[in-house]
Amino acid sequence: MELSERKKKILRAVIESYVQNAEPVGSKAVAELAGLDVSSATIRNDMADLEEQGYLEQPHTSAGRIPSAKGYRLYVNELMEDYKLSIQETDRLNEALNLKMQALDRVIDEAGRVVSKLTQYPAFALAAGPEKMTIRRFDLLLVEEKAFIAVVMTDTNAVRNKLFRLEEAVTAAQLQMLSTLLNTSFTGLALAELGPQLERVSQHAGGESYQLIELAVTFAAEVLEDLGHRSVHTAGIAHLLDHPEYQSLDKAQPLMSFLSDEELSLLPIQQVEEGASILIGPENVAEELKNSSVVMASYDLGDGMKGLIGVVGPTRMDYAKISARLNYFARGLSNLMGQRELPSAGPEDKSS
Repeated sequence: MELSERKKKILRAVIESYVQNAEPVGSKAVAELAGLDVSSATIRNDMADLEEQGYLEQPHTSAGRIPSAKGYRLYVNELMEDYKLSIQETDRLNEALNLKMQALDRVIDEAGRVVSKLTQYPAFALAAGPEKMTIRRFDLLLVEEKAFIAVVMTDTNAVRNKLFRLEEAVTAAQLQMLSTLLNTSFTGLALAELGPQLERVSQHAGGESYQLIELAVTFAAEVLEDLGHRSVHTAGIAHLLDHPEYQSLDKAQPLMSFLSDEELSLLPIQQVEEGASILIGPENVAEELKNSSVVMASYDLGDGMKGLIGVVGPTRMDYAKISARLNYFARGLSNLMGQRELPSAGPEDKSS
């Protein structure tokens, strides 16, 4: 059933007050926050209706209400206003993004640390190649009579090469013939298919030729494994204890263990569309996240690789602000990896 505009204003006031204060919200506070010209009795009745419809909950120790997961979902889908990053926030994010390009794991690790520091929530950063990647092309290039370079290109247009030194001399004509064989027999195959195909080819190829083919195919497998590797980093797990919802170790321990074990690697990178994605409470698949929310944004690493940057925290989260920061940071990571410009700062939001 569609909520009236007044009930939507009441729900929004309850959520935004609870996000700020972590305390159940009563009708008097709602009247002030929502700016409604109605009696407290009317607001109480509307809050009771919202509770009956599953948008609010009433802790047994309080007369006030708190939002439910269903209430947060309606807020995120319909009631939440876009959060405008301030100039100070964009400056801090750009400063963090202006890292010297280092090993990918180092960049991802640093990204998670920065996001955790900016949001005061545990953060995760992970990256992975496509779910299925194949080799599109092989080239074997003669360097000198006992050395050649193997070049492989994947179906994501990633190109890698490696120099091989040999004990026996090889000719350009031999390498050309082997390149043709490789492109005929080993392209379009995923990592798991290369080994069985190499075994089949071994039954027909001669000794020296097979050794060169094996070198090239083993290198191709290394490339696919490296590009498909899923790297996971978490940071700021202790920030959970800063929030009232997790000050009981009984509640905090399972979630902290879950994050420490890097189980977030199970998150479906390829299924997260551009922009922030929000999973609220029971919407999360993992049992350890059923009473928490996950906000995440995807970024593009190039070479067919994608990543996620996100935070985990209580359902009482400022979704608009967190989403805006993660979106900006994810766009910055994509631009940084693509050697493009950082996102431009928007107008300053005085309310922030």
